[in-house]
Amino acid sequence: MTILPRPLSLLASIALALASCHAGDAPKVTEKPADLSKMNKEELSKKLTPAQFNVACENGTEPAFRNAYWDNHEAGIYVDVISGEPLFASVHKFDSGTGWPSFWQPLKKEALRDKSDTSHGMQRDEVRSTKSDAHLGHVFPDGPKPTGLRYCINSASLRFVPVAKLKEFGYEEFLPLFAKPAAK
Repeated sequence: MTILPRPLSLLASIALALASCHAGDAPKVTEKPADLSKMNKEELSKKLTPAQFNVACENGTEPAFRNAYWDNHEAGIYVDVISGEPLFASVHKFDSGTGWPSFWQPLKKEALRDKSDTSHGMQRDEVRSTKSDAHLGHVFPDGPKPTGLRYCINSASLRFVPVAKLKEFGYEEFLPLFAKPAAK
């Protein structure tokens, strides 16, 4: 008698989906991020994944706990998926329990702009990339010290550049963030 595998239960299916989004599977930049910010929406829809386009260009939101960087603990920076503009660093990332990457400060305040968002029946402050105008997520006043802010950002609007690639891709100005303090 042949024993056929049983179909996965709903919980097992969810567990597999979550496991596929674990930090070990997070996409990493293998080449310098291209600056796509001069492209129109039609051109961007061909260059970005459907999820990236939905979030960055159509103000979408990806599912909590089912996105590339919510649980990424590798050292590096996060850049705008469209322009390659440096936005956040892993040293400013914290576990907010929300299921999205959360940061208590940006790399450069001028790289972001806030916009009032009254969608979904609530008042929020949307965060957009200054250079590409990509929708990134929202900022809330419930983060840790020293800023008290929580930048809740969609992974789909970001690309992760590991420390080992910073100099190669022209982001060497951020290397000091990851330098180990000298022993006394």
